Amino acid sequence: MNKILIIGAGRSSTALIDYLCKEAAVHNWFVTVADTNLELAKSKVKHHPNARAIWLDVTKNNDRKDHLARTDAVVSLLPAHLHLEVAHDCIKFQKPFVTSSYVSRELYRLGDEARDRELVYTGERGLDPGLEHIAAKKRLDEIRAMGGKVTNFRSYGGGLMAPEDLKDNPWKFKFTWNPRNLVLMGQGTAQYLEKGKKKHIPYHRLFQKHKMVNIENVGEFEAYANRDSLLHKEVFGLKDVPSIYRATLRYPGFCDGWNALIQIGLTDGSYPILDSEKMTFHGWMEAYLEDEPGGSVKERMANKLGTSPFSKIIKQLEWLGLFSKRRIKFNRATPALLLETVLLDKWTLKSKEKDLILMQHEFDYVLEGERKTLISTMELKGKNGTDTALAKVVGLPMAILLKKVMTGEIKEMGMDVPMQQEIYEPLLKEMEEYGVVFKDRHV
Repeated sequence: MNKILIIGAGRSSTALIDYLCKEAAVHNWFVTVADTNLELAKSKVKHHPNARAIWLDVTKNNDRKDHLARTDAVVSLLPAHLHLEVAHDCIKFQKPFVTSSYVSRELYRLGDEARDRELVYTGERGLDPGLEHIAAKKRLDEIRAMGGKVTNFRSYGGGLMAPEDLKDNPWKFKFTWNPRNLVLMGQGTAQYLEKGKKKHIPYHRLFQKHKMVNIENVGEFEAYANRDSLLHKEVFGLKDVPSIYRATLRYPGFCDGWNALIQIGLTDGSYPILDSEKMTFHGWMEAYLEDEPGGSVKERMANKLGTSPFSKIIKQLEWLGLFSKRRIKFNRATPALLLETVLLDKWTLKSKEKDLILMQHEFDYVLEGERKTLISTMELKGKNGTDTALAKVVGLPMAILLKKVMTGEIKEMGMDVPMQQEIYEPLLKEMEEYGVVFKDRHV
């Protein structure tokens, strides 16, 4: 086993590619990076002697199968909806398969077949889920080993901009991951557990229900509930824990602005706007207005949202160019696609800008009759717009896991690689060499 195929050379691939190229020189492996953007793939390979870049469109069946058949292990960094065909081929050709994406029902069903063929076949091995899982599992195991009983688990995480690069951006945010995923974030109903009772927050109220969280030595952040905190009861062994809450972090002011986009209707991807290429963004905004009082579109939109034309929310919308007379260039685009193009123009991380990854786990527990709280925090800042913190925390867990598969250290089969101590301890220890350090304090 010495050939690795990495499919996808996007935002989160840099650290993974660098790591596996470095290990390839040590173990005499060869790494192939495939993408539909050949120049992008070449920029990630950087003329490494043990690697090459190729053009590959995974929707072309013959090309995809030809490359998969000639490799020994596959990492998929594709958008989630493109994983399935690659996963099917990995089963057919008996190749280990690793991805950071959530495990869909279709992928999960393939797990039994992978197990039967004695394949390492796993998803959710990046940041969240992935690093978040094993870091929390380690602390939970330590609390239980002391004899503690966990009563409450709260988990917060976010991909943000470094404070020094916020400048005049009223959203205090830029893309560090897939823009389409961000536009669709939160859609569905968020679920969590509070004092033994299930709580549900539908999408249209999600960003109105944010709360404030303090990250020590960093600051105050807004947190909105993740889609389904209850899915992790089994993963973390939290069956009997009465309160479980997982949330995403943003700088203060973001949630009100994003809630405005939802209330207007701009995150809807369910229908095309006819003749959208003949409209301006100003005209697009006016199309959402009915009989709101006021003069200009901006003033009427402020009335619709129940705010002032001079409010921070309206300044956020104006900064995005939503009231401009600039013509829309897309035909029959959905609102979500138009919003994505607007955000790509304003929220793309510049070459010298840095991102910031924050993660904080909070565990309430009882030990010998005394109530305690363990707070475990990780803060990681990127170096620039290419060498990002996000690329490290998404790519390195997959890369380290794959190295252990290639060297025979991990042989667990099926869709779920167990979060056992012998797996997470060396992985977390190696992550510390790259600055991914969780600092613990008891309250």
